Parts: sequence; structure tokens; C-alpha cells
Amino acid sequence: MQKDTITETTEETEELSNIVKFSKPFNFEGTEYKEVDLSGVENLTGKDMIEAQKEYGKGNFAPNAMPEVDIRYTLIIAQKATKLPYEFFEQLPARECVKIRTVVTRAFFGEG
Repeated sequence: MQKDTITETTEETEELSNIVKFSKPFNFEGTEYKEVDLSGVENLTGKDMIEAQKEYGKGNFAPNAMPEVDIRYTLIIAQKATKLPYEFFEQLPARECVKIRTVVTRAFFGEG
């Protein structure tokens, strides 16, 4: 019974972490990544968000009233937070992109 509590706590801690652990290693430009640290999201400013919004707006996408929940916008924010190129995030498996979107969105709405 105690073991289950520890497992649940560990899973909850991982969910609230700013580190996204990949399901399997990801190779980008000759470097293998097992995770990405998104803690830099907490240091972004309004100016960073405006720049991301401008970059987001360059695409031919329908306007989004809440871009902070849009996958493309959250990947732009992740790129700014990590200093990794946007192409890194574009090439990630979809499952990992959803994890990144979750962490970024949680940071925006103060849920972590």
C-alpha cells in the first residue's frame, strides 16, 4: 500500500515538472536528446510572448483567440525558453509535442 503512494507521488511530480522526458531518445542534428528542460518558460517576458505572437502570425493559419493553447504557438514559446531551434520541435514525435504543449500551457496559466 505504501508503495502505491510513492508511485503516485512520483508520477504527480513528473507531471508538474518543467522537464519533458521523451518516451524514446530523439536524434536531432547528430545529438541524442532524452528530455528537454522547459524551466526557461518561467523567465519569459511579455515581450517574448509578443515576439512569439508575431512569429505565429506569419503562418497562414486561421486566427486563434487563445494561441497559448495552440501547438504551433507553444512550440515557438518552447523554442524561446530552451534556445533550441524551432525545427527541433517540429521534428519531435507528436506525443512529445503534446507533452511540451501541456507544460507550456500549464506555465502560462500558473498551474505548476
